[in-house]
Amino acid sequence: MTTENKKFDRGSAIDLRGNTWQVFRIMSEFVEGYQFLSQFDRQVTIMGSARTHANSPYYHAAVELGALLAKNKFTTVTGGGPGIMEAANKGAFEAGGMSIGINIELPHEQKINQYVRQSRACYYFLTRKVLLTTPSQAFIYFPGGFGTLDELFEVLDQMNGAQLNRVPVVLFGKSYWEPLMNFLHTNVFERIHAISENDLSMISIVDSPEEAMEIVKKSKPISQVCSMDARQFCSDDAINWRVFRIMAELVEGFEFLRGIENAVTVLGTPRVKLDSRYYKDAYALGSLLARAHIGVVTGGGLGIAEAANKGAYELGGGSYGIDLVRDKPEHINPYITKNRGFYFPFTRKLMLTTPSRGVVFFPGGYGTLNMCFEILTLIQTGKIKKIPIVLYGKEFWEPLLVFIKENQFEREHNIAAEDLELYHVVDSPEEMRAVLGF
Repeated sequence: MTTENKKFDRGSAIDLRGNTWQVFRIMSEFVEGYQFLSQFDRQVTIMGSARTHANSPYYHAAVELGALLAKNKFTTVTGGGPGIMEAANKGAFEAGGMSIGINIELPHEQKINQYVRQSRACYYFLTRKVLLTTPSQAFIYFPGGFGTLDELFEVLDQMNGAQLNRVPVVLFGKSYWEPLMNFLHTNVFERIHAISENDLSMISIVDSPEEAMEIVKKSKPISQVCSMDARQFCSDDAINWRVFRIMAELVEGFEFLRGIENAVTVLGTPRVKLDSRYYKDAYALGSLLARAHIGVVTGGGLGIAEAANKGAYELGGGSYGIDLVRDKPEHINPYITKNRGFYFPFTRKLMLTTPSRGVVFFPGGYGTLNMCFEILTLIQTGKIKKIPIVLYGKEFWEPLLVFIKENQFEREHNIAAEDLELYHVVDSPEEMRAVLGF
């Protein structure tokens, strides 16, 4: 990716060399969005494919669930678009409940559906995702595409990292979701230990609106503590300093990235050991990138990040870390030539991928999966330019890719054929180099 094409985008381009006024647009979306959501309570977020047709059993089930939520005095929150979002809003609307939508402005127009009583439109994906997740006391996921998986793993990752309250996460449709759960249990938990049994226990799978409703009834409202921390949601004058803190992180983050002209982002689990094949190959990739005068950007931690940073560092290459400031010092690897810490997960994720000419995903847990599907969603929806997305380790990724092809594409048509071409699966550092084009 050339310097001229290097644009920040979690919802449309911000030029790193200027146009800092766009930072203010992000901040206005946060402030206005939080003020909008503070009107409502007992919020439940329903997510799923925008491509689900009105004659689908899942559409009818979402309508029924929206009606049950309304009858039990819950606020139904969706992305405000068509498909599953429309169905859930319709059920709530027709049952006399509060039905709201947090929509996204896309290059191809996506109108707010007619069953939304009140709505808020976002220009940036990063603000929309925060608003969709922060205040909810339960999340329900119907079958969907890359965006649904992005939102699912975002919630699971933030709950796992204690940045979000632990609330019910419900997957609707056992036959659809069970292959994904098998992948998480067998490959992510048992094979690489990137998640725990406790992490898996956060997820429930149901097959009826009534089952989902019973789980929601047991959830607790989010406490209205005035904070913009993801765990303590509300909006009033007391949070003004946090608004400026987010702004400062964005501005300082962009300044940090000015010095990174040409880099590849490498992500994966921190839990791999030094003798692991994945550790050795991440080290080899870092070395290859350094020899090609391409920098390495990682989350700055252990495991895969350490290996890639070490490979670049030992050959004198650019080795960059972007970590969360709440991480303990011993969790930051020593092979970084330039580092920046971030308090908010959403600003950190933005900075991890902004300067990159490509992203390599080694095996990992909820955080790795979230980043993978977030970037795929941004490319798919035209919010960022297409860059190489590399999935390393066929044995690890294959069950997930089968789920994508058979369930998302062939069965439910939640993605298009061209979406299957957005990523490359490889099994050696040399294959990674070929895909990344250096």
